[in-house]
Amino acid sequence: MSSVNKVILIGNLGKDPEIKTLESGKKVGNFSLATSEKRGDETKTEWHNITVWEKTAEIAEKYLKKGSKIYLEGKIQTDVYEVEGVKKYAVKIIASNFTMLDSKPTTSSSESPSTPASKAEDSAQNYMKKNTEPSKAVEKQPEMVSSSESFDDDLPF
Repeated sequence: MSSVNKVILIGNLGKDPEIKTLESGKKVGNFSLATSEKRGDETKTEWHNITVWEKTAEIAEKYLKKGSKIYLEGKIQTDVYEVEGVKKYAVKIIASNFTMLDSKPTTSSSESPSTPASKAEDSAQNYMKKNTEPSKAVEKQPEMVSSSESFDDDLPF
């Protein structure tokens, strides 16, 4: 049987993405993402280390900044390394794509990002609005019939 390694996060960047170009010419970027969960009066924030590659890194470099709200999909990866003979583990998220949930950035260029993230931006924003705003429609309640009223039907019970 196969397995699934999929992560979906919605959160805010804790810092601007740090983008590096490798000797091979590929770009890699890293940033932290905060997700918060509120329980009663207490809010718990979890910090995630995010890595983006190639075109996704280029888009992150151009459009993301500290505080940006994004929807992100990716997978969990654990790196193992040794410090003074002690094994250490670092958990990070390798992002396959992300969607910017903030308002569209204002740029003087007519250029727009061409990643799966940007293509889904409008639909993600619509989804978030639709599923977080209270419905304005009022449903009509069905009329209740009193048990004292008699029914003339063909049901055997």
